[in-house]
Amino acid sequence: MSNKVVVAGVGMIPFTKPGASDDYGVMGANAAKAALADAGIDYALVEQAYVGYVFGDSTSGQAAIYGVGLTGIPVINVNNNCATGSTALFLARQAVESGAIECAIAVGFEQMVPGALKGAYTDRPGPMERFAKTMAQVQGFDEQAPRAAQFFGGAGRAYMKEYGIRPDTFARISVKARQHAARNPFAVFRNTVTLEEVMAAPTVFDPLTRLQCCPPTCGAAAAILCSESFARKHGLDTRVKIAAQAMTTDRNSTFDEGDMRKVVGYDMTAAAANAVYEKAGVAPTDIDVVELHDCFTANELITYEGLGLTSVGTAEKFIVDGDNTYGGRVVTNPSGGLLSKGHPLGATGLAQCAELVWQLRGKAGDRQVEGARLALQHNLGLGGACVVTLYERQQ
Repeated sequence: MSNKVVVAGVGMIPFTKPGASDDYGVMGANAAKAALADAGIDYALVEQAYVGYVFGDSTSGQAAIYGVGLTGIPVINVNNNCATGSTALFLARQAVESGAIECAIAVGFEQMVPGALKGAYTDRPGPMERFAKTMAQVQGFDEQAPRAAQFFGGAGRAYMKEYGIRPDTFARISVKARQHAARNPFAVFRNTVTLEEVMAAPTVFDPLTRLQCCPPTCGAAAAILCSESFARKHGLDTRVKIAAQAMTTDRNSTFDEGDMRKVVGYDMTAAAANAVYEKAGVAPTDIDVVELHDCFTANELITYEGLGLTSVGTAEKFIVDGDNTYGGRVVTNPSGGLLSKGHPLGATGLAQCAELVWQLRGKAGDRQVEGARLALQHNLGLGGACVVTLYERQQ
């Protein structure tokens, strides 16, 4: 038998621009302490730690978690590109659900530098080479533009070509993201922007302007996962459980079909989401609130359809009608998302978890989605990995 897994505590620190944060170890420890305090348990009760980061040396996880305590527990370092935080969450959930342990902590942090993402090594093949080669074959490669923007901008172009949508449809997502982030004290960008300002910003890679790209960010977040029996034994909050979770990686369609949407993970997203819906016995129309991986506006748009929040080819209407925000069909990225809350790679998945747990507890303040009962999380990393998690509020 498998254990029912509850999220007993979550914590995060305010996200900042590079250069304005504490060191990664301090950030990670502070987020972990916040999650422990939220759960109301002592670190001595935690049996395993899964710690995620992308830019850091081996055992950086220990350097962060040692700031919480030295209890001798296993510390597993996790690096899975932008899906790192959710991968740590996935591993912690597996450990608890299997019965191997009863309580785990998942922590994610990132101390980033300004500018576009770059690989750490130049003396060996990069893990993204096959993706870059595929992109070059499909749409060419621009030496002057950031590579990530070319991947996701290309996905946006492919969608525009097939469905004939307007370029400013993508920009509307940035406007929505800033409106949501204005209510979030943890977000790096809390000022609102107009559609005209988004469109007038410098072009990074058509159709994406600068305000349609997530910023390099520093930050940390954490979650305490435990079995329901452990939570009840220790008097912990059992209101939020993980109803289903799935993790996927690339298949042949990523490289063989000449579609930039698939190169950036559309099929991974759809496969993970469908697995989650099937396991939990719910439909996309049942979801109340979503935190999805909006590293670029183009990815948010195609992910609406990948997650089944709107049918294929209808994302523009979904956006223009306001079905992606308060008063619409499903509130997407109430935190402000990666575009406005920020994207410290290793922390992102756990920050999404924190937001959704607060939503299901009814503790999201001005961002609260009224009556939220089912919450969906989508975290994507090129290279590739996708984790989709469904949280349910228990009575």
